Amino acid sequence: MSTAPRILVIEDELPMRTALLDCLSGEGYRVIVAADGESGFEKALQESPDLILLDVMMPRLDGFALCAELRRGNRRMPVLMLTAKSRVEDRVRGLDCGADDYLVKPFSREELLARVRALLRRSVGALQPQQSVSFGAARVDFRQQRAWLRDQEVRLTTREFAMLQLMASAPGEVITRDRFLDAVWGYTAFPTTRTVDKHIVSLRNKLEETPDEPRYIQTVFGSGYRLALSQQAKEDGEVTTSSQPQPEITSGSST
Repeated sequence: MSTAPRILVIEDELPMRTALLDCLSGEGYRVIVAADGESGFEKALQESPDLILLDVMMPRLDGFALCAELRRGNRRMPVLMLTAKSRVEDRVRGLDCGADDYLVKPFSREELLARVRALLRRSVGALQPQQSVSFGAARVDFRQQRAWLRDQEVRLTTREFAMLQLMASAPGEVITRDRFLDAVWGYTAFPTTRTVDKHIVSLRNKLEETPDEPRYIQTVFGSGYRLALSQQAKEDGEVTTSSQPQPEITSGSST
């Protein structure tokens, strides 16, 4: 099961995008790429990466606007802005838009990787997986790999535990089928999105009191699945969660 952080690179220049992809992949990170701001914003919402590397000057939707929009939507993933704009005013604007760090092109491979590691360390508390979750009549202990529906213990597979833990770590957030495949199976296993659907059906049959009308393990049509831990359910005591806390890389233009 792959546990390497997932990094979204949003960069419109192909040479820079390729250089970043090669650099990060070579360090073992799982890399997603987008060639413009609009597609990058969509991938950020769909994939919920652990870190975003964001170019500032892009057509259709620039990095400042993209970062501000992510923060308005309460998306917590850290953002490292990459740009040739070195003025203090530009750096301040980027940070004010919600960026966590700012790196001016050209930059060295070592500095980029050091900043990536620092941002991932800083966000590790928010990204730490849930250790247990309860919803409705179901209780799941991820540390012991045990689950119950009411007082009856039910047997979940290793991948079912992993899928549920992924959803429980981001309650209410849509987890795409591709993200399930990446995090739980790993693409080297060559599963299909239908594999995800079958495991979701199995989870519902084991943990939902009415599997044909699931209340908690919900389908978001056209997107994926989510664990619906609503605020009202929490207030009613139906839902609880707990967790334990080299050469320069350059751009061909001045963006």
